[in-house]
This record gives sequence, structure tokens and C-alpha cells, in this order.
Amino acid sequence: MRLLIFLSLLLPFVGVQAYGAAYLSSGTSPIEVEEMPTIKRISWTSSELKLMKGAIDDLSKAMPSPGIQVGEQAPDFSLTNAQGKSVTLYDELKKGPVVLVFYRGAWCPYCNMQLRSLRKNLPLFKQYNAQLLTVTPQTPDRSQAQFKKEGYPFEVLSDLDYEVLKGYKLYYELPENLIQLYKKHNIDIVRFNGEGRTALPVPGTFIIDNKGVVRAMMAQTDYKVRMKTSDIVHELELL
Repeated sequence: MRLLIFLSLLLPFVGVQAYGAAYLSSGTSPIEVEEMPTIKRISWTSSELKLMKGAIDDLSKAMPSPGIQVGEQAPDFSLTNAQGKSVTLYDELKKGPVVLVFYRGAWCPYCNMQLRSLRKNLPLFKQYNAQLLTVTPQTPDRSQAQFKKEGYPFEVLSDLDYEVLKGYKLYYELPENLIQLYKKHNIDIVRFNGEGRTALPVPGTFIIDNKGVVRAMMAQTDYKVRMKTSDIVHELELL
């Protein structure tokens, strides 16, 4: 029973199996998230578990349906990549469809698993002339370090004023007690995002056609739930 409770509380940096996800598109059914690692034990007190569960419940109530929806026009934006170059969404759309992925930061193992899966499947995206853009609130120097470590062959963009996160309806502020709890366990959000910046995105993936219309999406307050790369490929096939 303790193990089941442990798995269900969405611990921010423990690899566990994710269950029961669904994404929206022109006509798809529920799917499950792929490629979850083995469980790694971490010691949490009962009060810490209660605090995290309360924060999760509050976020789910505040954001019951995060993200812009299928059929909506994707907001344009220009953000700086890990090399300091400005990248504009609608410039990329001139080349073909865009897979737009919002992630929390290099400190999040679920984000890292997702990015590695995207890297592995990037040749399949390119078969459909699709560009991959990723957006995070972490600072460019953190993105650059992550870029160098992982060797990502796609854009890692920093949203420093949260305007893109807000435009895509993914923005939320971490409560102070959760910020301090994460810091206690060596996850310092300020160290990654910069002084006074503790907001995060609900992790989200959007498939955007070359007219700027969202054709499929997934955004869940349960941050373990991500769109499978195989489903991204399927949606690109339908464009």
C-alpha cells in the first residue's frame, strides 16, 4: 500500500511508471505514456507527501483543462535558443509543421526522458518535414548546459517572461511551501529559472500545421503524462 501511495503522488524527480493518459486530436483514443524507468527509492515524510498531494489537487482544480485546444490558432512567438539566436514560430511553420513541446526544466527527469525520446525519433518527424521546438522557463545558460550535455539536435528555447507559457495556457506558480520542499531535496527552481522566477508550465505537446492551427495536443497537470512520440508521428501522418 505504501508503494502504491508513493507511485501516485507525482514526485518531482523519481522515475516511476505513468498510467492512463489521453490526448486530443482529430480522432484518437486514450494512450499510455512510454519509456518509464525503474523505480528509485527516496525517503519522504508523511507530512511532505501530504503537502505534495495537496498541491497537485489544487493545481488540478485550478487548471482542469490546460493548454490551447485542437482547432485553435497557435499564438506566434519569438524566443532565444541555447545559442542566443532568436527563433520565431511562424518562421519555422514556413518550413513545415511544428511539434511544440513545453517542459519544466533540466532538473525534471520526466522532461529529460521525454526529450531523449523525441531526439531518438526526430528522423521520423523529419520524414514529414516537421520541425521540433521545445520551450522551458529555465535560463539560457541552463539550456545551453543541457544542450551541450545531451547534444540535442533541436531548438531549446527559454521563455524568460512567461508570455509564451501564458499564451498557450500552461502557466502556473509553484506555491512557496512546495518551492521550499523541492529545495530541501536539492531541486532549486530559482537556480534554474533565475531570481524571483518560480513559475512552471504544465507539460504540453502541440502539433501545429503550416497554417498555424493546432491539430493535436496533450497537456496534463499530472506531469508524468506526456504524448507518446509514436502518436506524434501518427498525427504528422494525418496532416
